[in-house]
Amino acid sequence: MTLNLCVLTPNRIVWDSEVKEIILSTNSGQTGVLPNHAPIATTVGIGILIIRLNDQWLTMALMGDFVRIGNNEIIVLVNDAKKGSDIDPQEAQQTLEVAKSNLRKVEGKRQIIEANLALR
Repeated sequence: MTLNLCVLTPNRIVWDSEVKEIILSTNSGQTGVLPNHAPIATTVGIGILIIRLNDQWLTMALMGDFVRIGNNEIIVLVNDAKKGSDIDPQEAQQTLEVAKSNLRKVEGKRQIIEANLALR
């Protein structure tokens, strides 16, 4: 038995395919979802979505929002998402260093909030 997983951003469909299982970062912690999971709707945190396809595990970075689970269908609505295979580790490390540097330089509450979001 499988689940249909659909990951949507405002600009594109990132994933729309059957999966065996997912592990999702929600604002209350990680949630594992298998076929016949109880229906829920909850918020998704900024974090990693782990997807199992048969014996293969894949990852996807999510910039949180919402998820609805029911009838073996998972719909994830997020601001942005990127498959782990599409992430360049060197570019990600450079972006992290820039975000950390910017965080050290900020002044004022708004700038601190914006810098912390960029760091995530």
